[in-house]
Amino acid sequence: MRRRDTVMRYYRIVVQWLLLISVPFCGHAIAQSTIFNIPTTDTVASGKAYAEFDLLPQTPRAGTSRIYLYNPRLVVGTPHNLEIGVNFPIYNTKTSADSTTNGYVQPNAKWKFYENMEAGVAASVGGLLNAPLNNRNAQDSWGLVYGLISKKIRAGNYDPRFHAGPYGIVSANQDVNDGPVSFLGPRAGMILGYEQPVHKKISIVADWFSGKNYYGYFTPGISIALPRSGLLNAGYSIGNDSWADDNATRNRYLFFYYGVTF
Repeated sequence: MRRRDTVMRYYRIVVQWLLLISVPFCGHAIAQSTIFNIPTTDTVASGKAYAEFDLLPQTPRAGTSRIYLYNPRLVVGTPHNLEIGVNFPIYNTKTSADSTTNGYVQPNAKWKFYENMEAGVAASVGGLLNAPLNNRNAQDSWGLVYGLISKKIRAGNYDPRFHAGPYGIVSANQDVNDGPVSFLGPRAGMILGYEQPVHKKISIVADWFSGKNYYGYFTPGISIALPRSGLLNAGYSIGNDSWADDNATRNRYLFFYYGVTF
């Protein structure tokens, strides 16, 4: 009898812990403010903040340098569906003989000016300023502006959502032969994004910036909702300029990020 009571006590303890652990997994996933590279039409709720850390190691290739990108970012939600944030991308280029680092600051803002939840439609506009923190004699600042419309398709328990819109680059020193260069390549194009939930905590996601430039990547991957309003994304970024031939720039990166809303 005493053994049975002991077993039942352990059983109740295990059940209580399982219930305790499962609580953070309940509810719907928190929508991220970006997919991978592209913004979404979502904005951080007023009074909330979203912190994220991105890690992008370049796909290794024999005989060439390798780039590692680290990008901490913070976004704060304000009233009227406006969010304000800042990114700090750091590029570390490693070769067999040397290592160089370039850092940037990117203040940004996004405003969701329309949302119809019944129709599954939302629209946002935003902008970002990219300013180098070092090596300023060789590079100058530039800005990104964009507009986005998203549409959620009603399809049962797992509704896919699509994003589309234009983007443009505002810069002074484009393709110059002397002095600092602010931006290279096409300065306008399209943004496309796709989110497909396959489980209440897991989604298949992909995004794309058109153009062979700083933003020109296609990135498919997965998004996993974690406990305590966390989010983990993992994908593979393929540069639009990395398809030409075997000697093309291997502009491809593994893409990992963890974000949390608090």
